[in-house]
Amino acid sequence: MDDKPKLLDRGREQIRLRHYSIRTETVYLEWVKRFIRFHKYRHPQEMGAAEVEAFLSHLAVRRDVAASTQSQALSAILFLYKQVLQIELPWMDGVIRARLPQRLLVVLTRDYSHRVPGRG
Repeated sequence: MDDKPKLLDRGREQIRLRHYSIRTETVYLEWVKRFIRFHKYRHPQEMGAAEVEAFLSHLAVRRDVAASTQSQALSAILFLYKQVLQIELPWMDGVIRARLPQRLLVVLTRDYSHRVPGRG
């Protein structure tokens, strides 16, 4: 019988060794589970950068996640590979990145800002 700890237990152990918050632990392990489910339960050790790119691109294109959500998923998966599996993934140029929200700069004229109620 294999006495080697399960992947998620190893991930939890590495997160706790680095004193990450319990929330980070929960979220990272959930992303690892989603990644594995997305690839039909293949072990991450059998996969590499191409599968990570496919998952992250899926999040951006099919799931339409925010850029920050995609970045969080990337961080969790990179942690899995680097710290848990001790595998260095080459930089993934093929990832379709989620769009950053458009922010408009609003500038008020001095005259208008003096007319704003409450500026009294």
